[in-house]
Amino acid sequence: MENCVVVVGGRNYRRRMRWDHLFDDLAGQLEHELRAEEADLQHEEERLRLGRLTVRDRIAALQRAPDPALRRVCYRSRAGELHAVRPLTVGRDWMAGDLDDRPGAQGIIPFSALDALLLDREQVPVSLEPGPDEPVLAARLGLSFLLRDLCRRRTPLTVESTTGSVTGTIDRVGRDHFDLAVHELEAPRRESVVEHVRVVAMDQVLLLRL
Repeated sequence: MENCVVVVGGRNYRRRMRWDHLFDDLAGQLEHELRAEEADLQHEEERLRLGRLTVRDRIAALQRAPDPALRRVCYRSRAGELHAVRPLTVGRDWMAGDLDDRPGAQGIIPFSALDALLLDREQVPVSLEPGPDEPVLAARLGLSFLLRDLCRRRTPLTVESTTGSVTGTIDRVGRDHFDLAVHELEAPRRESVVEHVRVVAMDQVLLLRL
């Protein structure tokens, strides 16, 4: 009888061990599937986020880069010219910063003037990084707002467009254009020095040099 009890008890013990292994296997499989599902969800969310990126987002991410070397943005304009700028402010449809082609020169580049960004390998992942949860104020300011501020300040500038460059002062700003009083850059805006008023379409502007 004692042998029978031991045998039965051994079977119960082995059966319990098999159940324990089964539950461990099920728990491990469930944890693996949950992790895989979470990873798939994260990949899908990242794919959707990348699909919503704009050129502005890419430039703003570079402008926030901790490494100053990564903030230098090279681009080709719609006129086929190569330029480099270090953005200081990124608006809704424009960026402003230091130009590399002339020491101390600053400029405003509408995004409509861009043909392509020319990024280094190190800049590509940085440009894909997500931005702040709350957009900065500049992200809501369009080019028209900036031009009106330059008009109010009577700031002399050089306008480079698809047909050439001209200097002067902005007199007024419309919805899709602005009036430029053409005069020599060194001379203050006075009626006596104004050659003519040029109505410039905003979508033709490649660069505003300040």
